[in-house]
Amino acid sequence: MSTVSPRPGSSLRDGDLVAALDLGSNSFHIVVAQRVLGQLRVVDRLRETVRMAEGLNALGGLAPEVRERALACLARFGQRVADIPRRHVRAVATNSVRQLRDPEAFLRPAEAALGHPIDVISGREEARLVYLGVAHEQPPEPEQKRLVIDIGGGSTECIIGRGFTPLERESLQVGCIASTRRFFDNGKLGRKRWQAALTEVELQFQQFAAPYRSLGWDEAIGTSGTHKAIGNICAAMKLGKGSITREGLAQVRERLLQAGRIEDIDLPGLSDDRRPIIAGGVLVLEAAFAVLGLEQIQVSKAALREGVLYDLLGRGGADDPRELSVAALMQRYGVDAAQAQRVESTALQLFDQVAAAWGLGSEDRAMLSRAARLHELGLAIAHSGYHVHGAYVLQHSDIAGFSQQGQRFLAALVRSHRRSVPKSAFESIPDRLLGNARRCAALLRLAVLLHRARKDELPPGLRLRANGDRLELALDRRWLHARPLLRADLEAEPEDMLGLGLQLHIAQD
Repeated sequence: MSTVSPRPGSSLRDGDLVAALDLGSNSFHIVVAQRVLGQLRVVDRLRETVRMAEGLNALGGLAPEVRERALACLARFGQRVADIPRRHVRAVATNSVRQLRDPEAFLRPAEAALGHPIDVISGREEARLVYLGVAHEQPPEPEQKRLVIDIGGGSTECIIGRGFTPLERESLQVGCIASTRRFFDNGKLGRKRWQAALTEVELQFQQFAAPYRSLGWDEAIGTSGTHKAIGNICAAMKLGKGSITREGLAQVRERLLQAGRIEDIDLPGLSDDRRPIIAGGVLVLEAAFAVLGLEQIQVSKAALREGVLYDLLGRGGADDPRELSVAALMQRYGVDAAQAQRVESTALQLFDQVAAAWGLGSEDRAMLSRAARLHELGLAIAHSGYHVHGAYVLQHSDIAGFSQQGQRFLAALVRSHRRSVPKSAFESIPDRLLGNARRCAALLRLAVLLHRARKDELPPGLRLRANGDRLELALDRRWLHARPLLRADLEAEPEDMLGLGLQLHIAQD
């Protein structure tokens, strides 16, 4: 990728640097670009083989030596992005971190080493970003449909898209490292074992093969290290140039089986770094060819990191993918837009009054705004406990543009916007976000209370002051006494607010 046009709303100016980091199951990557004459020009790329997936055990633990290898790599990458503003850096972690029993135990030191937050993204969000990277590296025709397959170390993402828009996204728990470990852990490459493994991996693809083949595509593209490695082998064996064919893949597989053992693999064009995991990659790609009926797949240089870089440009702007997702959720669940706007407006008014005292930033404001618009999402399921239903949907859905931490932040605010606040509401929030999440939840609670009557009215001179964990809400006495239900709600609120670790005092002027 040489240049990318910044999206409208981007805060980048000429000379600014932006960086995207991909913490994959096999390798960690970083790409740094600079805005020059309105375009992004890549100025640096770094890659290190970390093999996170190799260190995972069945219980979600991570081998100490792999953990240290990952942290050392992040410390080096951190030096490269140390002078780039936080808003211009985004790091994403994929399948191996998703599989950890206690991700925070790894993420805390990892973020300290890197010096930037790390977003854990779902498999389908990873698929969306991969597609963006391919679409902007190789711009498609407007109506052209593409199948994109990304075989990583621990998972495989399959996407069908039209133009720059993903239409279907799937993520499978098969990858080059995971499949090599699972099927060939003793190093032997036998024909019988290969066929049994192939049948098992094919079952994974068959889960979505029918709708994918029904939708169809005009071309197939493969991304990331596995496709590049197999493409290099095919080129060296004169089986294709820039693409992988069904016949070429079959010949590569035969050469693997002839080797008999992984350490004896001798394929032209194959690097020593890729040799220990190539068998699993070839196996997964052969299964994809068989089940999806592929005859040929082009190899792209783009991957997740390019998608993250491009996506980063739109975050905070008019076409932020998170804003599009919030609008889609409101429509899907029939959210009362007028009430959502009332609550949002008041929540943001309160936010602006205490942001400086509480050290809240623009990202906190944006998350509070989204939570306000979505706080009644659960009403589409049932009125009783609708805040619980809404929180569940937000935490467990695949929501484009959001990291897993971001979805949990939203879910915690929605879960705690009414009734008592359970300790479990914030259990999954990372420590670095916990304090601000609790404070944003308090602001949402007050905004919801003030609009319980579902009217466009606010007390004159509404004021909120914050001093540490103490909040003081000032209301007009006459206005409040004319609303006995609201007065009763506010009298009970200080006790509920203790669940957020805050002391609320109501002052009447």
